[in-house]
Amino acid sequence: SLSFHSADSGASPPYSTATGGEGSEWGAAGPSSSGSSLGALPERRRPRGRRPRQQVVKELEAQEIRWFYLEERKVWKAFIGYDSLRLEQAFRAAGPRGAAEDSPGAAVEPVCVRGGLYEVNVVNAESYPVYWNQTEKIPVMRGQWFIDGTWQPLEEEESNLIEQEHLNHFRGQQLRESFDMEVSQPADGREVIHSLKLSCKHVDWHSVDEVYLYSDAATSKIARTVKRKLGFSKASSSGTRLHRGYVEEATLEDKPPETSHIVFVVHGIGQKMDQGRIIKNTALMRDNARKIEDKCFPNLATRVEFLPVEWRSKLTLDKDTVDSITPDTVRGLRAMLNSSAMDIMYYTSPFYRDELVGSLQQELNRLYTLFCSRNPEFEKKGGKVSIVSHSLGCVIAYDVMTGWNPVRFYEQLLQREEEEDEPEDRRMSYEERCLLEELHIAKQRSREIEERLHELRASAISNPPVLKFKVENFFCMGSPLAVFLALRGIQPGNSGSQDHILPRTTCNRLLNIFHPSDPVAYRLEPLILKHYSNIPPVQIHWYDPANLLPYDDVGLNFGNPTNEPTSLNDSESGSAVPSPTTSPVMARRRYGESITNIGRASMLGAASIGMGLRRMLFSRFGQSSTTTLQPLETGNDGAKEDDGEETTTVGTPPSSDSTSGFPRPTAELEHRIDFELREGLVGSRYLSAVTSHTAYWSSMDIALFLLKFLYKDDQEDADESNLVTG
Repeated sequence: SLSFHSADSGASPPYSTATGGEGSEWGAAGPSSSGSSLGALPERRRPRGRRPRQQVVKELEAQEIRWFYLEERKVWKAFIGYDSLRLEQAFRAAGPRGAAEDSPGAAVEPVCVRGGLYEVNVVNAESYPVYWNQTEKIPVMRGQWFIDGTWQPLEEEESNLIEQEHLNHFRGQQLRESFDMEVSQPADGREVIHSLKLSCKHVDWHSVDEVYLYSDAATSKIARTVKRKLGFSKASSSGTRLHRGYVEEATLEDKPPETSHIVFVVHGIGQKMDQGRIIKNTALMRDNARKIEDKCFPNLATRVEFLPVEWRSKLTLDKDTVDSITPDTVRGLRAMLNSSAMDIMYYTSPFYRDELVGSLQQELNRLYTLFCSRNPEFEKKGGKVSIVSHSLGCVIAYDVMTGWNPVRFYEQLLQREEEEDEPEDRRMSYEERCLLEELHIAKQRSREIEERLHELRASAISNPPVLKFKVENFFCMGSPLAVFLALRGIQPGNSGSQDHILPRTTCNRLLNIFHPSDPVAYRLEPLILKHYSNIPPVQIHWYDPANLLPYDDVGLNFGNPTNEPTSLNDSESGSAVPSPTTSPVMARRRYGESITNIGRASMLGAASIGMGLRRMLFSRFGQSSTTTLQPLETGNDGAKEDDGEETTTVGTPPSSDSTSGFPRPTAELEHRIDFELREGLVGSRYLSAVTSHTAYWSSMDIALFLLKFLYKDDQEDADESNLVTG
């Protein structure tokens, strides 16, 4: 028989990844058919929409019953086959629901469902999340009878009554040899062989497998009477066709792949104002990722799981002191600012900062420990962990990973200044030198006493937070991290290594995602190499095109500097001549640049191509290598010849010292860090500035972007295996 594990963090894995074969929980023959078990799995599998032939009426098998859950009070959603079978097993093992609820010592093991994210109590018919708190429980229902067309289940109480009545009157009777469930045949002219009266409805049986449900409301009766006078039958006028058993049989193979990568999703400011928002945003991101997986990664044997990290709601911080000093005027606006922007002030305060950092660090470690306890094979099989952070959450997550502490940073600065501050010996009297020597000895003694005091009071300055896992990818969305790092004194260097701002030993890959109109987001690449301020960020692909260029293969595009005009009036097309076989060098589009300027910049690129083709023709058809060509000048009327003295020798590569004033540097980043969402061609940038900071969660482009990096190793392994098998 099936055994179900405890939901506690120390329990064995409640969500098995077996496929139902010889090594699975149910063995090769399926679950036992005795007593409260599921019954033997039949060899045949019911095709979609068609019942098997030569079947008699008997109790529904576990494969024909389907369990559902109701999320956000919308429509009932069916559990996958693997979950439904496990729920049915637990339901039958618990006995009748009323008896199980009345027995005082009955402890029913919860069943893990939906990839291990939720658990179900079959006795209370409720589902609840495992990794986060949720006030509202999710109702679940056992479906036996279903509405034709939508395949929504009838309410469980009505379904149980209809099922009991059906078995009492038709048990053992033969069903029709062939019955197409997709094509509903009307029961016109057929007599009713049995009826069942419910509270406000009644059910008519026209045959063993032709069952209709009718409403007994006054309006429904009047409508039925009018339609029957017009020649319509009772069944076709107001009856709802019912089906016994779900359209698809539940199978053990219908289950999600094994989780090989978990992604912790960290929120930014505003969680106190809208508690639970990070749970909804994570669910939105997870749903988008599932759609992208089905479309772009259908053959992978593993999956990525997204877990929300809610670090703000448990903190009290000032114990409502700020609310007490808030004036009553424009109270709504002030309350919104206190619940959102106040988090930034809390984080810059040395009194509250450690609480915020410690809360996030503890929550990350708690979630990781809980996940590994429920999935013990995760670490053994080399499971990876990534973090997706938004807004201020990027800064806090960065400090958690690196252990940055402002108090310790200030002490290091003071110590450095004291070491550099050497007294000048000249023009000092003997008495001054003696006093300075005594002062030096006193400072040294004071420093020793302070060190001993710090050892005794180690809690005075918190130790650097330590995570129980290494971060594979750190995705920042709408992040102000670059500003915080700049204010901490980080300056661009000469090396293109990510270690300049985030060591690879702590995080393997740092990626900064932002919308061009997001006023909170800043670039990170110029903090490593300054000249990257003149190199546009990598454009994030749209999620629908095929054969996309991998992001690691995207080359550098050296655009114009920020202060260089990109209009045709102010720029010379001859300043940077591309090869005739390559695309033109496009000017860097500034964030305030209009679509008109973009079109004019494309005309500038076309003129550059024309000049490149002309150079190639002259060099190949009889022109001397010493022949000079006059560069073209683009003015208001198009491309014109320049009468100036400046000449360029044919065949000589353009100088790295272009007229833009920015030579092409030799130092490059080991990999790109800044990635920019594409802007729509229609819409106001000022309106986008208001909405763009919260638009990352619903973006399908970002979902594809994340999966491209999260599945990078798995995709490469799959491609290699395909080459070997091919």
